[in-house]
Amino acid sequence: MPDPNPAALEFLLSRRSRPAKTLRAPAPSRDELAPLLRAAARSPDHGKLEPWRFIVIEAGAMPRLAELAEARARALGKPEVDIAKARGQFDQGHLAVAVIEVQKPSDKIPPIEQSYSAGAVCLALLNAALAAGWGANWLSGWISHDRGFCEAALGLQGHERIAGLIHIATETSAPPDRPRPELTDITEWVSQ
Repeated sequence: MPDPNPAALEFLLSRRSRPAKTLRAPAPSRDELAPLLRAAARSPDHGKLEPWRFIVIEAGAMPRLAELAEARARALGKPEVDIAKARGQFDQGHLAVAVIEVQKPSDKIPPIEQSYSAGAVCLALLNAALAAGWGANWLSGWISHDRGFCEAALGLQGHERIAGLIHIATETSAPPDRPRPELTDITEWVSQ
């Protein structure tokens, strides 16, 4: 049995994402980000397919993505509130990691398991950033699922999609905890 790690368990029991709009510069440097990416890459990966990759969006790229998000939203006839929200994560962003799901052909590993693995990478990266003392938030929204934006902004191919945009920077304020599900409401025990 592995040695217990009470500090890691306590972190997981108390972890809390930081709203992206409260994150400020500085963001992690490339050297500071590397161990967080390595930690995320250790996520469960049935079949060792690595059905994901990273695109690091640095501060200099944020204005271009904000413009693309707005242009795409206008082309789709989105309401102003959706335009502002899609643009906002890039206007306010300092660094984000786009976790890209990369579906790979496999006779053994169905696509849904590859999607689960990409989601696990998002959560692992989010938790690694928080554990390292950064503020972090996992965003998505319609812009993450729009093919036009994904192809124009990030050059994604047909077998790729955004699993999540993990924004990482300096936390300005710790948010209050939010209500959590009652364990008895979401747990079923099977004994036989």
